[in-house]
Amino acid sequence: MIVVHHLNDSRSQRILWLLEELGLPYEIKPYQRDSQTRLAPPELKKVHPLGKSPVITDGSMTIAESGAIIDYVIRRHGAGKLQPSPETPAYDEYQQWMHYAEGSAMLPLILNLYAGRLGDAAAPLMPRIESEIANNLAYIDSSLKGRQFLLGDRLTGADIQMSFVGEVAGAFGKRAQYPNLDAWTKRLHDRPAYKKAIEKGGAYNLAN
Repeated sequence: MIVVHHLNDSRSQRILWLLEELGLPYEIKPYQRDSQTRLAPPELKKVHPLGKSPVITDGSMTIAESGAIIDYVIRRHGAGKLQPSPETPAYDEYQQWMHYAEGSAMLPLILNLYAGRLGDAAAPLMPRIESEIANNLAYIDSSLKGRQFLLGDRLTGADIQMSFVGEVAGAFGKRAQYPNLDAWTKRLHDRPAYKKAIEKGGAYNLAN
């Protein structure tokens, strides 16, 4: 059985959602962040050397990184669900979104989080960070125009992987001005599998 080593207020929430969408059995092993540092507990290093979440174990396999986990679960356990056929152009678009989520889209949002903690010391960086956030959110918003999901009218693993971007943008108050992105994020949150994952994994606060 798949075990999700689930850290509160983290990207591992979307792994629970993925497993709920696929209707797969799984076990949650919860971990709590340090209330002062907001860092993961040292116990996670016993699962993976990086000591971060998400990470899953599946038999003898241990897999870290959201994109790799989503890809693994869908390929090994998805029975053809939640991804286009690899022989189609849609699969290439799917892969682009899978890599884009953490490769480009999340970087300025994470920088915004850390810069906010530095206060005035980070002021010189903020114009560039804000510009990059706007550039990425506008790109996602325009890509969603006329679409229910990133690849059209069907949910895929790309939506699950990208969902964290919409959620963090919302936590920073930067999503409402992008109506397609905002509607898409709310659409994801309305899915029964998403709600069930929240019930099991716990509500999370991404602004901390």
